[in-house]
Amino acid sequence: MKASGSRFSKCLYFSANAFARKVEKLATNSWKKINLTPSHAYLLMTVIEEPGVQPGKLAEEMQLTPSTITRLIEKMEENKLVVRTTEGKVTNVYPTPKANQLYPQMKDCLDEFYTNCISILGAEEMKRTAININKLSDKLSS
Repeated sequence: MKASGSRFSKCLYFSANAFARKVEKLATNSWKKINLTPSHAYLLMTVIEEPGVQPGKLAEEMQLTPSTITRLIEKMEENKLVVRTTEGKVTNVYPTPKANQLYPQMKDCLDEFYTNCISILGAEEMKRTAININKLSDKLSS
């Protein structure tokens, strides 16, 4: 059944979650070839692009709770993709050489995800939807 045919199609909660699950599936399929979840991949790309980034900034950037960021970082430490250093009360996260080597493949996965989204939604619809979702999310945060 299409989401638009559901009895809950006019409910923001159910519609947003149905959409999120479908986007998650597309993203997961794009990232599975390098054995990363989308959340791990986006966090790792940020760490590679901003070596020494602090967990609080990662939480803010990714719109996740600090405890979720900590769990993601711990998993990537286990996989030898990041290291944390602590100086006083400040923790910084750095990519490992293994992570840096993975970066070109990560960019390919990201390109594949966007290409798949564009082929399904169209470039303008994808952009417009992301902008609208962000506006609505910001309103709900205030």
